[in-house]
Amino acid sequence: MKPVPFNYLCAYSLEEALQHLRHSDDAKVIAGGQSLMPMLNFRVVQPSLLIDIGKLVELDFIREEGDQITIGSLTRHSAVASSNLVKKDLPVMHEALKHVAHLAIRNRGTIGGSLSHADPAAEYPMLCLLLDAKIYCESIDQKRTIQADKFFAGSLSTVLAEDEILTQIQFSKLKAHTGWAFEEFAQRDGDFALAAVGVLVDKDADSRIQNVKISMMGVGETALRLDSIESRLNGQTYSDGLLETVRESLGDFLMPNTDLHASSEYRLHLAGQLFKRNFKSAWNKATIEK
Repeated sequence: MKPVPFNYLCAYSLEEALQHLRHSDDAKVIAGGQSLMPMLNFRVVQPSLLIDIGKLVELDFIREEGDQITIGSLTRHSAVASSNLVKKDLPVMHEALKHVAHLAIRNRGTIGGSLSHADPAAEYPMLCLLLDAKIYCESIDQKRTIQADKFFAGSLSTVLAEDEILTQIQFSKLKAHTGWAFEEFAQRDGDFALAAVGVLVDKDADSRIQNVKISMMGVGETALRLDSIESRLNGQTYSDGLLETVRESLGDFLMPNTDLHASSEYRLHLAGQLFKRNFKSAWNKATIEK
């Protein structure tokens, strides 16, 4: 199939893009096009106007700002993955981006496009939840900052208003003593993950778990942050038995869908195994803060 006819506008400033977005009833914004173009071709979306923001170089950057790393929404996946700042200060993101799709998609797709598309099996939404990211959005008359846990409304759905564009994402640097791990399972390299788990954890001098953060994808309508599991683990003395007890209880918190790729039971099994393996890996990387 091919898209229905539409008008095309190449914006040369953010203000120009926002003006046209405000005054069009059904416009769509295109950045790298790796998610939107297939939806256009299958006529899942049928906009009358396509606003191309690919030339807005002011949205293509990775910056260090004190204890924060800020990434512009038009930054390509490949640029984030190869960034020395990301590798040094957000190593869990550097690891996760090795799994993003294929080379052609990594060279065209953007972080802002991925977050705006909000696929529940994409890496960036899960990473934003894990890292407590702040997501910055603009319309012609206001700017908003949205916490990642308030941004995703459902599968392929966010709280972005129709006249807003996502402009940048801000992440706090990981502390040197924090342990981290990320792993996903897919049927083939580059496929969407059937399940994935990310873990951040600190440890104290008595081998107690502190400041744990756990996110998962592939096991719900959106990527998930497991707050209740985190509360259960914080302050506990680490042991393999504790991890097994938590793994056995995951079915109380997760409701994976059955689809043509995997059953709900299989996704839950994968999530449990990835949780144990990644928590142990993150724990072994963590050091006691001095």
